[in-house]
Amino acid sequence: MTILERKESVRMSAPPQTGGEPITDKRQLVNWIASGNKPPKQWRIGTEHEKFAFRLADLKRLSYDGPDGIGALLKGLMRFGWQGVEENGKVIALTRADGGSVTLEPGGQVELSGRTVVSIHDTCNEVHEHLDQVKEVGRELGIGMIGLGFDPKWRRADVPWMPKGRYRIMRDYMPKRGALGLDMMLRTCTVQTNLDFQSESDMAAKFRASLALQPVATALFANSPFVEGKPNGFLSYRSHVWTDTDPDRCGVLPFVFENGFGFERYVDYMLDVPMYFVYRDGKYIDASGQSFREFIKGRLPVLPGEIPTINDWADHVTTVFPEVRLKKFLEMRGADGGPWRRLCALPALWVGLLYDAQAQDQALQLVKDWTLDDHRHLRAEVPRSALKTKFKKAGGGGTVRELALQVLAIAKDGLRRRAKGEVGCPDESCFLETLFEIADSGETPAERLLARFNGPWGGDIDRVYREYAY
Repeated sequence: MTILERKESVRMSAPPQTGGEPITDKRQLVNWIASGNKPPKQWRIGTEHEKFAFRLADLKRLSYDGPDGIGALLKGLMRFGWQGVEENGKVIALTRADGGSVTLEPGGQVELSGRTVVSIHDTCNEVHEHLDQVKEVGRELGIGMIGLGFDPKWRRADVPWMPKGRYRIMRDYMPKRGALGLDMMLRTCTVQTNLDFQSESDMAAKFRASLALQPVATALFANSPFVEGKPNGFLSYRSHVWTDTDPDRCGVLPFVFENGFGFERYVDYMLDVPMYFVYRDGKYIDASGQSFREFIKGRLPVLPGEIPTINDWADHVTTVFPEVRLKKFLEMRGADGGPWRRLCALPALWVGLLYDAQAQDQALQLVKDWTLDDHRHLRAEVPRSALKTKFKKAGGGGTVRELALQVLAIAKDGLRRRAKGEVGCPDESCFLETLFEIADSGETPAERLLARFNGPWGGDIDRVYREYAY
């Protein structure tokens, strides 16, 4: 991904740009996605991760304003060469010339959208540098950071909203479509990997393999067993939240597994997803529930007679939330937030599976006979039972744990064939060690948290902040 394309991946949080090529034909939208095609030598890795920021004094989530608020944190980070991005006079994101950015989710979750890099070693170094920076500023301001999939303590009403225009529109619209959309916005954190493709057929192959295997990532990274200080009955509650957020934007995408799937079919899907907003002259115009198809015809009720630009389309493609999302690259979105080692492990998993031709073929062979019911079963059950989810096509003991071990073995071989090493780590497969340990033990991070909560913590959720903060 080029730096320009990298900026596309953070449009969810940074203010969009007005203008661009006017859209008069669907083929322009197909070409926009197709412009992401790259030869393998130009493939890069992008990693994004979110974390909860809290006050050390009382563990409360941060508001934007105040001496220990999110605004002060962002301004403090600017000493490290970051440039502020403002909306209505408030710094709401940071950018750097190398393409990296720091952005805010609706409840003040702090996200690093890393630059595009060549290897997992580069990704891990960047994550380590970023965490050092936020910890340095945090110590001065009395702020801590923790990586979990769902806020373990605070109610939705306790979480302050960030001053960003698009979030106001989403906040008003979400409750009309699902019971947990506001929880998704305010109380979840994820780690995400973005990868390139060579062609339309390569995109389709990568999309199919990664969408089918997202439940494996969800299981291995399951790290959200608490809601408001108590066990919630799930191991990845973050993943469960997406099942009751918005049926128009989430869930399994059956058409990805159909013959003929390609760029145009995804464009058709996006054209059928209701809009959230249009950005004009520095303002967000509420277009929630309206049709991009009608927009192309000049029939958008909020902008009668006006047709969209390619920048409107680039904004619109950020407003769907399947487990794998297509822009000019593919985003793997199925994992809970977590500690440093797992932030490096997620890109290692997907790069090992999808950036080596033999590994990608093996992954496709593994899932080629799965039915739509198989995909739906895994999507529904893995958030609750993770590696212990029964699955008839897993082999061995017939659970997702056995499937995960097969997937990890394929990824490990793929990373070894890439042969990108550094001192102390002869190839990138070393970053999978933490996932092999989870799969071998059959115990997810969430189950380890529950064991501590029910054991030495004596039911005191505050202990998670002391023992698991970065």
